[in-house]
Amino acid sequence: MNHFAYFVVILFLSASFFTFGWLSHGAYKPGKRIQKVSLLSKIKKEKKLNVVLLNSPSTYFIGAEGPQGFEYDLLSAYSKHLNVDLNITEVHTVQEALSLSKKPDIHITSASLAKTPLREEKLNFGPSYFEVQEQVICYRGMQRQHKFPHDVEDLAGLNIVVGEETSYSETIRSLQNDGFEINATFSSEYSTEELLEKVSKHEIDCTIAASNIYALNLRYFPEVAMAFTVSSREQLAWVLAEGAKELERDMYSWLNDFNQQGKMTQLKDHYYSYVLFFDYYNTKMFYKRMKSRLPKYESLFKEAATRFGIPWTLLASISYQESHWNPKAKSYTGVRGLMMLTRHTAKLLGVKNRLDPKQSIVGGTRHIKQMLKFVKSEVEGENRLKFALAAYNIGWGHIRDAQSLAKEIGLNPAIWSDLKIVLPLLSQKKYYKTLQYGYARGSEPVKYVESIYNYRDILEKQLKTKESAKAPQ
Repeated sequence: MNHFAYFVVILFLSASFFTFGWLSHGAYKPGKRIQKVSLLSKIKKEKKLNVVLLNSPSTYFIGAEGPQGFEYDLLSAYSKHLNVDLNITEVHTVQEALSLSKKPDIHITSASLAKTPLREEKLNFGPSYFEVQEQVICYRGMQRQHKFPHDVEDLAGLNIVVGEETSYSETIRSLQNDGFEINATFSSEYSTEELLEKVSKHEIDCTIAASNIYALNLRYFPEVAMAFTVSSREQLAWVLAEGAKELERDMYSWLNDFNQQGKMTQLKDHYYSYVLFFDYYNTKMFYKRMKSRLPKYESLFKEAATRFGIPWTLLASISYQESHWNPKAKSYTGVRGLMMLTRHTAKLLGVKNRLDPKQSIVGGTRHIKQMLKFVKSEVEGENRLKFALAAYNIGWGHIRDAQSLAKEIGLNPAIWSDLKIVLPLLSQKKYYKTLQYGYARGSEPVKYVESIYNYRDILEKQLKTKESAKAPQ
């Protein structure tokens, strides 16, 4: 091919490419950029929030009235905010929870997890919802043996077990690296609650638990005792799926509103308030009498529960608070029997013999049922029974006074967590002098209600433990 022909071919090809490019550019219309659907949008579209939940008293368990637990209730409230169903995957150890958190279909992992520096390097945490400290928990009987530890150096030579991949294992390893002699075993088999039970039975000397977990389990394992705090304050938070920025922002906004509306205070009060009234001796005696006295009257409580629609475990707990399940109990004011009825109240209820266990239980249950009718309609849920029990103890006049006072000082008169703040004020002159029914020992109904619910929780926990032991393995 000569030079001229070669030049013509090159010119033709160049013109063709230019013309094609120009025509293509003219025909091109920019389309919309394809945006990745956010995890929050996906959750709302599928109407399902996939959550890994640790099965434990501090997070999630099946109670007498179905699923409950502090973190379960919090997650349930959030799922309602999103208008989606809560889809739970249950686990039994923190290690198992963290392992499942990496699955692509898991949105939130909830296992009472502390935001430690090491974890924050590996995990995507959402907003904090609770503040705790790590505590060394040991067998109470070691105090009598003069072996009870008071600082880290005292841990030398003790048999200590903590969960593997927990914040507690991080703490132990950090202390060991600092030169402290600590004989610790790291277990992936047992939950923190199971380790607390082992401490209570003195199968091990000590473990480490977050302050909220210790507080919740103290009534179930009264032989454990807090030795000392071994960490600064730590924040509990849920672990979120990777790339969940929009979900995280929504969660921060929702949690802020949840706090401002006082709902977080109510939730914490529901699960932790009894701790203020924990009494080692009384708790030990309750466990003893559950075996020696309760079986004699259990069927009567169940009959009354069926008849009046009040849980028998609650009726039994009220009776224990009143008489310690002593059918011949008598106070200095003259109230008598298992439910400690006054002569006047017994007569109104048709109870002819207050010392007869069946009559006393039926009469007392009927009285509580009547008290429930006087609870105002704005009081809802579990609050209704707590208001009725407080009135059972102190009378409706003082409860009404407390509700009026709650309004005056800016508290909610329809929730127990606020009413129990106000009730003790009824013994202060600057408050009671302006109230219709005047002075009252307002702290008593608070302790009364909290103690009853404490006994009920212990009783239901024991029943569940017995049922699990009977179930085929």
